Amino acid sequence: MAFNYRRIIIKIGSNVITKANGLPDTERIAHLVDQIAAIKKQGKQVILVSSGAVASGRSLITVNDKHDTVGTRQLLASIGQVKLINTYTHLFEQFNILCSQVLVTKEDFRDRLHYLNMRNCLELLIQHGVIPVVNENDVVSVTELMFTDNDELAGLIASMLNAEALIVLSNVDGIYNGDPKMPGSAVITDVTNEGLDVSAFVSTGRSQFGRGGMLTKATIAQKTAQLGIAVHIANGTKDNILTDLLNNNVTHTRFVPTKKASGKKKWIAHSETAATGIVQVNDGAKTALTSGKASSLLPVGILEILADFKKGEIIKIVDDRNKIIGLGMAEYGAEKAKEWTGKQNKRPLVHYDYLYLQG
Repeated sequence: MAFNYRRIIIKIGSNVITKANGLPDTERIAHLVDQIAAIKKQGKQVILVSSGAVASGRSLITVNDKHDTVGTRQLLASIGQVKLINTYTHLFEQFNILCSQVLVTKEDFRDRLHYLNMRNCLELLIQHGVIPVVNENDVVSVTELMFTDNDELAGLIASMLNAEALIVLSNVDGIYNGDPKMPGSAVITDVTNEGLDVSAFVSTGRSQFGRGGMLTKATIAQKTAQLGIAVHIANGTKDNILTDLLNNNVTHTRFVPTKKASGKKKWIAHSETAATGIVQVNDGAKTALTSGKASSLLPVGILEILADFKKGEIIKIVDDRNKIIGLGMAEYGAEKAKEWTGKQNKRPLVHYDYLYLQG
């Protein structure tokens, strides 16, 4: 049975469109564009998250090794991003399709206003039949502000735009139940949300060109599927991979979507690395929050404020053993929260609508 998605995020990894010598594989990019154009012709909406700026930069300039790795990356990305988007522009033009460049940093996802502005811009592009080509802005991202890699970015974009599916293209057929190089290892075709410990199967080795390994992909895929978005991990170096995948006739790994979450909760779910404050709660609050009933975090259930925060910032909620329970948006700052800690009949620190529970 074919997968009939209306809005799809397609993430193309650097190892799919980069040759062994580190230069861009323009034939592969052209083949992927052909397939995306065919998918779009069927009336589907496509948003592209594409790596490859650094490889494109490498094809244009030789850098001596005196620069630090972040500096070299910034230089290559700055030059290469222009070439990468020009490559996409030229290829999509042949199908009378416009594409646009959207460069983002982690900071853009931390602030709710930034987040909504970015979402509105992407929605407007989609409405006008444009294919947004999203990439991390490596020119201004420094190490601690970088996404794990574009898999994390693609998960955020999928959540932000309420996509029905996220397709992650790598250079392997999916997630294996053992070392892919060993005989007897097979691709896990369906992952459901029944507590599969993917790290038990996944090799932590990273590709030559990408920042995140298969474990990163699996972790982000599980989180995204829990928000009601199907995630497919497939081999982007295979011909016709996108059309074959949507027709469900190629072996790959699919993370089966579970519950639907509201847009606000989807934003918060992906904001763990953006969380500033940490609030420790007692067992009573933990029980109430995790009971399955709609519960807000009240000051009476707070034990201690472990890290400060301002109103509107994302905070981590931890139990008395510092295990994370969930994430939420603070209704007021740490100062007031400290003043009200343990007190009854006070306003919730985190309202249920802005609370995302891990699990």
